[in-house]
Amino acid sequence: MSTQPTNDAFVVYDHVQKSYDGQSLVVKDLNLTIGKGEFLTMLGPSGSGKTTCLMMLAGFETATSGEIRLDGKNINDVPPHKRGIGMVFQNYALFPHMTVGENLSFPLEVRSLGKSEREDRVTRALDMVQMGQFRNRRPAQLSGGQQQRIALARALVFDPKLVLMDEPLGALDKQLREHMQFEIKALHERLGITVVYVTHDQGEALTMSDRVAVFNDGRIQQLAPPADLYERPENSFVASFIGENNKLPGRIEKLEGGKALVRLANGELIDATAVNIRENGQETLVSIRPERVEFKPEMMPPGAHTIDAEVLDVVYMGDILRTRLRVAESTNFVMKSRNTLGQTRLSAGQKIKIGWHPQDARALDPV
Repeated sequence: MSTQPTNDAFVVYDHVQKSYDGQSLVVKDLNLTIGKGEFLTMLGPSGSGKTTCLMMLAGFETATSGEIRLDGKNINDVPPHKRGIGMVFQNYALFPHMTVGENLSFPLEVRSLGKSEREDRVTRALDMVQMGQFRNRRPAQLSGGQQQRIALARALVFDPKLVLMDEPLGALDKQLREHMQFEIKALHERLGITVVYVTHDQGEALTMSDRVAVFNDGRIQQLAPPADLYERPENSFVASFIGENNKLPGRIEKLEGGKALVRLANGELIDATAVNIRENGQETLVSIRPERVEFKPEMMPPGAHTIDAEVLDVVYMGDILRTRLRVAESTNFVMKSRNTLGQTRLSAGQKIKIGWHPQDARALDPV
């Protein structure tokens, strides 16, 4: 697995480990390089180590071993306020007794900037997030989305080398959260800043990031651009965590040239791409994305593999129809199809044939 960004190293975790009790490691031998101007997201479930990694970079946690470098300099012993890093938190962390302008001016006062320069920088930062008219309001007079914009402006006001964001949109409703995702990404592209973003929301990670580091059990499971993570997961954890995914248990019958012939639980043989598969006879989970499954013969891709299925239920979701099927003894196989004019509607109990292109099936390690 490559951990190299597409440009020069800016943030480097070099064999970093973290333990809180001296015995169990919450971060295990982390080696990660982040490029200047990159938007990298640390994604994973609660307890996976992603937030601890962010807090060590911010200086709020200390690495048990290893080295963290920022722009070529070891920052292990540099206090947080001297690292030149902007921070945005889920709870906004705005001072309630200060106005918006005073909140933004505070980090500039700490850095001993003159009043005139402070005023200019506050104005510029508020304009970045379209909040200039709220300069004299207090946080309690703002909505959640407005407060988050102010928190973002405060993180940018002193022109930091790096901005860290810890679940910054977690407190917002779905529609506003999605809107803010695009705003933050547009701001990143316009300013060219380096962003390290922590979330457990896979959709957020796929939408915003140049690369995503998927964490589990203190380790990076896969580090790749969003499309690679989704299309080419390297193990069963990533396949399950990133997007909805069908998993058919089976056993490797034949392994040759990166391809696997898999015998499913019902005895049927299917072809799949072999990923982390080492030998014949090995147990596997075959991963197939729901939107890659088709039931209309005329829509099946050339060379499609077909298999019998029984419709268990169909859920109307507006833009898509989500059909749950019984396939090879699995009762949790899902097919997603676009809700288009004239779409064939299936019903529970109906027997159909489904198909997918062999390259869309990946034989992965069993969980």
